[in-house]
Amino acid sequence: DELLFMVVHQASELWFKAILHELEELVARMEGKNALGALYTVGRLNALTRIVTAQLSALDTLPPQHFAQFRGFLGSSSGSQSAQFRAIEAASGLREPHFLNAISEHGEPPEIVRKWIARPTLQNLLDGMISDAGTTYEELYSGPGPGALVLLAEGLLEYEQSFSLWRFLHVQLVERIIGPGTGGTGGTLGAKYLQRTISTRFFPRLWEVRAKFFGAAKK
Repeated sequence: DELLFMVVHQASELWFKAILHELEELVARMEGKNALGALYTVGRLNALTRIVTAQLSALDTLPPQHFAQFRGFLGSSSGSQSAQFRAIEAASGLREPHFLNAISEHGEPPEIVRKWIARPTLQNLLDGMISDAGTTYEELYSGPGPGALVLLAEGLLEYEQSFSLWRFLHVQLVERIIGPGTGGTGGTLGAKYLQRTISTRFFPRLWEVRAKFFGAAKK
């Protein structure tokens, strides 16, 4: 059981590293207004996010009484406390107070997290690409066909949904093993933090534009 937990944890860190690499590439291509290149990169990003989500199911086989026997020896081995995981959240666009409080929970945030916080969010970069194209979100989705920008926007929305699914399944896993209300491994906020971030939007304007279409239909 302990070996399984450590393998999943270490494998997750490797996938987080790959996801951060693709986020770097995605940001560079979006800053360069390369919609087709960004579309290719977000496709790979989504594939990696699905992988890191799928492997959580292996820990569903971990009995709580067995986990309790070695939990105290894990130190800071917490998925949600991982510096790379926090960097992914920052790179994706989290700037909410609960996120900023969480990354400072045990002192100054890691350098990799501070670096991403100082950079534009993916939402900001998408805003810039749409503005430079001389259009708006409503016009983009009202066009004659799904061009590169629309496909990129939908790919980014898929990424947000995949990441939210990872959070949700992680919450379910944590509560299944250690119960609701128990602090996370490594002295973290555990499932409580993940629950608060499930509803956080990386791309609020991509959700808002959908509501506008239905609002217009009622008039």
